[in-house]
Amino acid sequence: MTAAAPLEARVLFSRSPTAADPESAWQAAGAAERVAADRAARALERLGVRAPLAGEADYPVALRDLPDAPRVLFVRGVLPERNRAVAVVGSRAATPYGLAQAGALGADLARLGYTVVSGLARGIDGAAHRGALEAGGASVAVLPGGLDVVTPRHHAELAESLCARGGLLSERASGPPPFRGTFLERNRLIAALSAATVVVEAAARSGALATAACARRLCRPVLAVPGDVDRETSRGTHALIRAGAALCENAGDVLRILGHGARPGGQVAPEARLHAALRAGPRGVDELAVAAGLAVDETLALLLQLEWAGAAAALPGQRWRRAPS
Repeated sequence: MTAAAPLEARVLFSRSPTAADPESAWQAAGAAERVAADRAARALERLGVRAPLAGEADYPVALRDLPDAPRVLFVRGVLPERNRAVAVVGSRAATPYGLAQAGALGADLARLGYTVVSGLARGIDGAAHRGALEAGGASVAVLPGGLDVVTPRHHAELAESLCARGGLLSERASGPPPFRGTFLERNRLIAALSAATVVVEAAARSGALATAACARRLCRPVLAVPGDVDRETSRGTHALIRAGAALCENAGDVLRILGHGARPGGQVAPEARLHAALRAGPRGVDELAVAAGLAVDETLALLLQLEWAGAAAALPGQRWRRAPS
């Protein structure tokens, strides 16, 4: 299929599971189907949506790990590199504790340069997105329906805010989610886009557990935030921990699991170099700056971020050490 396939043909391709490519989907469509596809394409164009095909340069490499990767995606904004993205998901019926944890985790991950990926649902998802944005970072939402009809509707303003520094993604061209199973289907995209998945609150039967299960199938780390033992929304997260998920108390736990992977092109992130320098024991800011190859002011700023995230600890005499595991 050529890169010149028009958007309306790509819309039809997304709706035609047996078509070989957008061109054949267009040729096989009836007049009514073409009219509907053209109408959807015009609405997506007004939103600035692009529709990369699997194999094209702007199709996310991370999604190619899925055995059922979408043949075409609908995207607004900027998608992250997988090794700089973390999924934060959880219950819609979130508690104040869960909302606070998700917001703080989203904010701290954003300060550390990670993009927060979630599903824009009410509860944990929304709190994680907002935490990242309020910290000045980026966040991406994977929607169960089309980008022209934000689900849930009351998060339409939040969705627009995400596009300023992150973006939106869906495998469906337009319209609301066609059935309940669509919500579970999109969860595999959240897991695949991310280097790790953190579940903040989840009942025993929660869609967030499906995201965690997909992350495990992709051999990507799963973490869970513990909660009150007598609360329904803690049962899922505690089950994950019993099954081997890493306990997550703060963003520092995520950093330790990820091991501060290199950035695209092999460049090691500044916070990774600084975190490695802390391994040698308590050190002053000047010594850490030299060891990490950073300016002193950048070192101090990153130390504060690592402290907020629970990955570094300040000591008397303006010295720092790595936070205990």
